[in-house]
Amino acid sequence: MSDFNLQALLKDTLVWIESLGSIGAIAFIGIYIISTVAFLPAFILTLGAGVLFGVWLGSIYVFIGATLGSILAFLVGRYFARDWVAKKIADNDKFRAIDRAVGKEGLKIVLLTRLSPAFPFNLLNYAFGVTGVSVQDYVIGSIGMIPGTVMFVYIGSLAGNLALIGTDAQPTNPTLQWTIRIVGLIATVAVTVYVTRLAKQALADSVN
Repeated sequence: MSDFNLQALLKDTLVWIESLGSIGAIAFIGIYIISTVAFLPAFILTLGAGVLFGVWLGSIYVFIGATLGSILAFLVGRYFARDWVAKKIADNDKFRAIDRAVGKEGLKIVLLTRLSPAFPFNLLNYAFGVTGVSVQDYVIGSIGMIPGTVMFVYIGSLAGNLALIGTDAQPTNPTLQWTIRIVGLIATVAVTVYVTRLAKQALADSVN
């Protein structure tokens, strides 16, 4: 399916959700969960939440949907893919050492990657499932999604109309966008340096 058709489908879905009235929030969260697990770009849904529910409620619904969806993807990655990956790296001391390092400092790593736009959200959900990150650290680290969530829901709310979502006519807030970009850049550098240091330490420990 082309990006254009997918975007149109998501917009039609938002229109349908709007027609549901009071139960629209439940439907929105459910669809967001499905989109996350199915690797569908939820950007349009996030913007649409601002139009349908306003900034605060929209942010809450997006966060709930994204968090539940990411947890489900994480569990799928852990219990359906982890065994296969584990077999592949069973005889590789370096990979196992890195996995242990990530497991020990999972919360910090999850938090930083959630703040960074350089790490694809949907893919990361499954990728963390095959590391040693605990479910608890993974879930708590989801708070790193909050700044980006609020920003995009807010930008969506500026449109005031679902027809403008994702188009060139979509209103923006340059100051807010640059603020989030700077935070994301800092998080990207931090997580890269941090994981590299942990990996080197784990490798050194495995040799000794």
